[in-house]
Amino acid sequence: MYLAGEIHSEWRQEVKEKAKALKLPLTFVGPMENHSRSDNIGEEILGERPNPIAKDEAASQINNLRTQVLMQKSDLVIALFGEQYKQWNTAMDATTAVTLGKPLILVRPEKLHHALKELSNKANVTVETVNQALKVIAYLYDDGSVNES
Repeated sequence: MYLAGEIHSEWRQEVKEKAKALKLPLTFVGPMENHSRSDNIGEEILGERPNPIAKDEAASQINNLRTQVLMQKSDLVIALFGEQYKQWNTAMDATTAVTLGKPLILVRPEKLHHALKELSNKANVTVETVNQALKVIAYLYDDGSVNES
């Protein structure tokens, strides 16, 4: 499962912990969460660039490759739109998932409904919380049997 979204908060850890508690058989991948490494990977591999724009271009090529490879290997994408940070990368990753034909769960607060209405319409499911997204995923693994204890 590819976890698309901002890398500044601990939301991915929350998803992983809650999925584990629900005993969901999932493996998670996503963007580089070390912001400094993500910004500097171009120069780390290719050497110093002549200016900040060239530095950003080199890093973005490598980060886009990472996203493409990991997302193509994923069975499902969760794209989280939070309220605190700019969400350009989340939008790009969500549209990449749609383009690749990957099932997409969009997580966005109600106040972002209007801004994300077209993208939400392209997602398989749109929810407002991480908990709701995990309930959708748990349903995928529900075989319908009743546990009679």
